[in-house]
Amino acid sequence: MKNIVLAIAILFMQSCATNLMDNLNQPKLSKNNLGDDYSAPTNQLNKTRELLDGASITFPTLTATGYAVVSTQPGQNIEQRRLMAIRAARMSAMRELAEQIHGLKVDSNTTVIDLMVQNDTFRGIVSGVIRGARTVRINPTGSDTYETVLEIDQDMVAYLFRQAQTL
Repeated sequence: MKNIVLAIAILFMQSCATNLMDNLNQPKLSKNNLGDDYSAPTNQLNKTRELLDGASITFPTLTATGYAVVSTQPGQNIEQRRLMAIRAARMSAMRELAEQIHGLKVDSNTTVIDLMVQNDTFRGIVSGVIRGARTVRINPTGSDTYETVLEIDQDMVAYLFRQAQTL
């Protein structure tokens, strides 16, 4: 029995010594002979964290243009209709800013009977709060239309982005 235990112990010691010698004789692994950089996943995680934190993002200035026709506005005289057209053009530009910031929800419905489209409807819904929009210009374009240009500067866009992250 002692001989069996001694033989097992000797085999175990030889196997450990062989593994140890194999490890010592192998060249050290480095990024030059592996071709891989073990810091790459960490660097990628750091870049992703920076991106999500918003610290490294350069935010654009958002610009939107709205148009409205004077003659289609309600009002008792041309001056009232002109003011209403300016207001409608401003609201149109606000809607465009909301699309850029919050996106556009599209609902659609198509009815097909006997492999022919019978009815196809869709609608777009914009919903959101616009904060910090600045009027750049209000211009008459032609004899019966007004154009309004609004913008939200980079600082406000960055602020809105950070606020959205906290939600």
